[in-house]
Amino acid sequence: MTTKSSENLYTLDGRVPLFKALPFGLQHVLAMFVSNITPIIILANVVGIEKGVTASLIQNCMIIASIGTLIQLYPIWKIGSRLPIVMGLSFTFLSVAISIGTTQGMGTLMGAVIVGGIVEGLLGLCAKYWLKLIPHVVAATVVTSIGFSLLPIGANSFAGGVGASNFGAAENWIVGSVTLLVCLLTQIFAKGFLRSLSVLVGLVVGYILALCMGMVDFSGVMDCSIISLPTFLPFKPEFHVGPILSIIAIYLVSATETVGDTSALVNGALKRQIHKVEMGGAISCDGFVSSISGLFGCTPITSFSQNVGLASLSGVVNRFAIGTSAVVMLLGGIFPPFGRLLSTIPQAVLGGCTIMMFGSILFAGFGMMAKSGFSQRNMIITSLSLSVGLGFTSASKMFEIFPQIVQMIFAENCVAVVFLLAVILNLVLPKENSFSK
Repeated sequence: MTTKSSENLYTLDGRVPLFKALPFGLQHVLAMFVSNITPIIILANVVGIEKGVTASLIQNCMIIASIGTLIQLYPIWKIGSRLPIVMGLSFTFLSVAISIGTTQGMGTLMGAVIVGGIVEGLLGLCAKYWLKLIPHVVAATVVTSIGFSLLPIGANSFAGGVGASNFGAAENWIVGSVTLLVCLLTQIFAKGFLRSLSVLVGLVVGYILALCMGMVDFSGVMDCSIISLPTFLPFKPEFHVGPILSIIAIYLVSATETVGDTSALVNGALKRQIHKVEMGGAISCDGFVSSISGLFGCTPITSFSQNVGLASLSGVVNRFAIGTSAVVMLLGGIFPPFGRLLSTIPQAVLGGCTIMMFGSILFAGFGMMAKSGFSQRNMIITSLSLSVGLGFTSASKMFEIFPQIVQMIFAENCVAVVFLLAVILNLVLPKENSFSK
């Protein structure tokens, strides 16, 4: 019988005393907590979902994140990687989710999320047959485009939120700037664990400042039961081909992110190469749990890069320790007042936090490019994919000559354009040693 020991925190399957495991699990919750709830808050604000429903969605996304994390840690059949991965709502889908939600409604968005998740889940089960189509340079290009596509969303939140009566007002500038400054100073000057919580520290300070300035509305926070089960089907799913294809394209992009995250985790924290069965399990978990997420009114989930970095930094990879974080999220998700309290966070505070988070996605893309190498072939793949993807979608009216389904997938979705072009270029360009001939 294996003895419980604190030293087992640094092994995948060692037994760890609960009182030792819990603090390390909590730090993973704190590292991803803000990032997990922010996409649904931003989406709800832009689409115009009422506060009570928003609070319920926050509950649901916490519960879904906990379910996804537990399945990654303790797989069901071939679904899950058995790696110390923490799951949460993905920013990757935010721009296209806002587009679909505002134009065709949340029901259409949820229908696309459910179908797309099943597609990604099935792709994960047969990942060994197609992973070779997404080399590192393609993944790096896609991640960079995601960072660029999210910057306007962060800026709009910083100014008070799209459609806000005080958009761009002085109080939003003040709160957003202070939040961003605190995030930055914490990241630069804090040490150890506190540094990994720079976004949370900024959010707390920004929230307190907004509270002092009278920008926080607590009405309705306690107008609910203390304990409540998650809301199933808050939006009736509707299934339309255009949005489904658009979301599937982003699921493919999300799969490339998962490839990068899981590879980084295994290399950095476990000090070995990843196995194909682990990669396939991680992707299938992303997909199938994302379908469940759609049933609860939430956007898709994925592995969290910040938790990958935390595992590599701390060396804590024990599945039981990470599993305690999932249990904490699950318990937090069944208390409605907690979700409603979170929904009172002003958009300017979220904007101050997300500007830094979105910038970190850009930086991650640049880092992946550096690891891929700056060869002529990679330069062509990256530069052409980004210039066409970002440039063409910034002038989206140029797509009006194409059928509606093409417009839905590509006109305002630079990530889909970048992904498709990068994959095609990688397939058709001659190999590196042919460029000099």
